[in-house]
Amino acid sequence: MPAHYDVLVLGAGAAGLMCAMTAARRGRRVRVLERSNKPGKKILMSGGGRCNFTNLHVAPDRFQSANPHFCKSALSRYTQWDFIELVEQHGIDYFEKETVNGLSGQLFCRESSKQIVAMLLDECGRSGVEITLDCETTKVQGTGPFRLETSEGSLRSETLVVATGGLSIPSLGGSAFGYRLAKQFGMEVLPTSAGLAPFTFSGLLKERFSRLAGVSCEVKARNGEVGFREDLLFTHRGLSGPVVLQLSSHWQPGESITLDLTPGKKLVPELLKTKQRHPRSLLRTQLNDLLPHRLVREIEDLFWSEHADQPLSDWPDRRLEALGDRLQAWRVKPSGTEGYRKAEVTLGGVNTQALSSKTMESHVPGLFLVGEVVDVTGELGGFNFQWAWSSGHAAGQAV
Repeated sequence: MPAHYDVLVLGAGAAGLMCAMTAARRGRRVRVLERSNKPGKKILMSGGGRCNFTNLHVAPDRFQSANPHFCKSALSRYTQWDFIELVEQHGIDYFEKETVNGLSGQLFCRESSKQIVAMLLDECGRSGVEITLDCETTKVQGTGPFRLETSEGSLRSETLVVATGGLSIPSLGGSAFGYRLAKQFGMEVLPTSAGLAPFTFSGLLKERFSRLAGVSCEVKARNGEVGFREDLLFTHRGLSGPVVLQLSSHWQPGESITLDLTPGKKLVPELLKTKQRHPRSLLRTQLNDLLPHRLVREIEDLFWSEHADQPLSDWPDRRLEALGDRLQAWRVKPSGTEGYRKAEVTLGGVNTQALSSKTMESHVPGLFLVGEVVDVTGELGGFNFQWAWSSGHAAGQAV
């Protein structure tokens, strides 16, 4: 006879482990099946190895979904403060990241993301959760009980939780398995795309950005009505950094983006004032106080190479005005993004219309879906982890 459990959880990531430990605390017999060789791989690599585990400013409007109201229930019943309390109970030291504009609300482990994984595994261990690694699930059949065929043999459970993640970063286990399973049980899967991913460019812009690889500065980036003000990083293939990752989740192929290289400043009046005060100075000399020197040299070559060595006194005001406006509204067109290979999240996924916002149970009795596999995607900065904790907890309370 197949081994029988109250709950089987597919995936030992953030949402799966949270669901498992929550259900086991309620006395449920829980087993987690993970196809990779270690639990919490995305947790381990997140935040530069320090895990941006939540955000102080979690709110429903920081998430994207075809149904923007869906996330409200889970987020309100297991909040960032609940997870912070758990972190503090385990003695994990953390800090709030500071940005140019002040504190960001992003919370990171002071030491290592390994502490978050260890905390989750400790909670699972205390509650008797079984975790099986290197376990491939090949077939799922039936309902109440579900029957699973796996590389560890046949298993049965009254409830099944799909916490398999999305398509992002396949090297860490991202796959379409959860979407295929949802379709098998009659659920709609909305179109998916790479979210929080760097932009790539081609041609002369790629060459120019490649020469600037490693240079970073604060900018405001927009496409249409959506805009973010954070750090930009030039790469060998294009643009990255927090501001680009944020904007990429709202960008459509073929769209241009607009970069303000001196956000918060009225550049044209500053340039005209500088012309009066320092008429013999060069424009690049003045811009070096505002932007990285390598970037100034590159945009000089792009925008005013024929006037590079002319003192400001030789610049007509209208030319300075036009250039100032351009530096605060530089339009560039990405050729694409780095795709799922570098994406931190997957946009789209299982349509929430098939799920209970309170329990994450689908229209199939006993079948729950949590975390990234669902069509709920947060902004950069700990929001996606909070969705994992909240949705996992909601299901764990109900299975």
